Amino acid sequence: MSASFLGEAAAKEKDARDTDTPVESSNDAGDIEGRITSGFEENTQLRQGLHQRHVQMIALAGTLGTGLFLSSGRAIARSGPLGTWLAYSIIGATLFSVVLAVGEMGALVPLNGGIVRYSENFVDPALAFANGWNEIYAHIVSIPSEITAAAVLVDFWIQLNNGIWITIFGIVMLCSALVFVRVYGELEFSFALMKIALVIGINIMSLVITCGGGPDHKSIGFQYWRNPGPFVQYLDIPDSLGRFLGFWQSANSALYAYSGLENFTIAAGELKSPRHSIPQAARRVFWKIVLFYVVTIFMVGLLVPSNDSSLLNSTGNASESPFVIAARRAGIQAVPSIVNAVILTSAWSAGNSSLLGGSRILYGMAREGHAPSLFTRVNRFGVPYLAVAFYGLFMCLGYMTLSHTAAEVFSWLQDLVSIATLVNWMAICVVYLRFFYGCKKQGISRKELPWAAPFQPYITWISLTLFILLLLTGGFTTFIHGHWSTETFISAYINIPIFFSLYFGYKFIYKTKVKSLEEIPIRAFIEIANRDPEPAPKPKKGLMKWNVLWG
Repeated sequence: MSASFLGEAAAKEKDARDTDTPVESSNDAGDIEGRITSGFEENTQLRQGLHQRHVQMIALAGTLGTGLFLSSGRAIARSGPLGTWLAYSIIGATLFSVVLAVGEMGALVPLNGGIVRYSENFVDPALAFANGWNEIYAHIVSIPSEITAAAVLVDFWIQLNNGIWITIFGIVMLCSALVFVRVYGELEFSFALMKIALVIGINIMSLVITCGGGPDHKSIGFQYWRNPGPFVQYLDIPDSLGRFLGFWQSANSALYAYSGLENFTIAAGELKSPRHSIPQAARRVFWKIVLFYVVTIFMVGLLVPSNDSSLLNSTGNASESPFVIAARRAGIQAVPSIVNAVILTSAWSAGNSSLLGGSRILYGMAREGHAPSLFTRVNRFGVPYLAVAFYGLFMCLGYMTLSHTAAEVFSWLQDLVSIATLVNWMAICVVYLRFFYGCKKQGISRKELPWAAPFQPYITWISLTLFILLLLTGGFTTFIHGHWSTETFISAYINIPIFFSLYFGYKFIYKTKVKSLEEIPIRAFIEIANRDPEPAPKPKKGLMKWNVLWG
């Protein structure tokens, strides 16, 4: 953890503290505002090519994928249709508070890096460092895993060596990430439209099959809620405890399905009119959660019984999707290939989102001095190309899945991504609560902010409490007699000591401290926002007035 590795800014901070010179004094508002203003200079380096519809679709495209289309089947097998629906609904509700918190802070501080930049300014540089690298290694693993998933999905039609597809997908993904960010935005917009069409289609199909409109003309209704029942006795544990643990396990599965939903502010420096686009995107996430997760999970719970053995198959392609299983049970033959094709675009889209998000987090880290300064370099398209290339190197991890043993190790790393996402959500809650109470302490009315999220801070406190419980109990199955799993225990808990080692290690070396509520430079950010007002958005006309997804 040398000064050169952590960056020039962190080294200067350490030198200043060694000479007893305060780096930032609450009595020197001019210096604070000058430093903050200089941070906004990056918005002149980066190309602002993302429109409001792009950022709203990025929030959807990075999450709506294999977690819903494939993993929901295993969740139903573990907790039953009602247990799964409750798990996805509760996690979706608490995550919405995280999205609102990110949206409020992002509208005030529209800089690349998202929560890393908010942590730096509102809490402690050590938190920005720890959570920033937590996010970086999560993206390092998630990008090759999505490329590998795409390669496996192609196997549904063509049997070739997966290494060929991993290479092709990796190169094309890198090329699209290194050109105009507008190209990325249009790709994500197109992928998201296909996902929306699939979700609408499978929900209509589910309703038709449930009512007896399938080829077999068999009406299902709530038959599977009665037999085998709305809940499952998880691990054959009797009575209500087994049913609750099944629900709790599905809550952990839902974390993966929703992961990435909070990342729509990561590329804020490349948005046009971010102080309008970000709040609009945050508000509309509610409808995306309801329409694409809560409703869809409810419908799939009507279609397939929780004791169907096909739900626990781990093929990696559409054959394990509960929607495909339901279609086959009803005698519909064309659905598997359609679902597999859209899931393929979902894996591609998730990989693109991870590459954009990871590179912008690394860029933001470098801007704050928590990563080598070379990652701030941008190409003529306004893209931080060295940050993108850094993640490109780790795409080679995808080749590990070509051997069975390495694939098992790689699955451990994928589990770590889910836990890293949970840690990130907790960090967002902590940073927002510091920001919220900083406003109160300094006498700043929330009406002065570019956008103030509703229901705060109550929903953030509720979410933070739930996330802490999920983190501490993530490996609960290992403590049940006869179910010990080294993989489960390590993947569930190793992130905790890693995060605290990064946090306290940085604090020990650079002697940083948590900013007091009076020191948080909220007023300086408000002044910058007031000096640079955005033009009022054009009024919507026709059917666009009722569009709750984008635009």
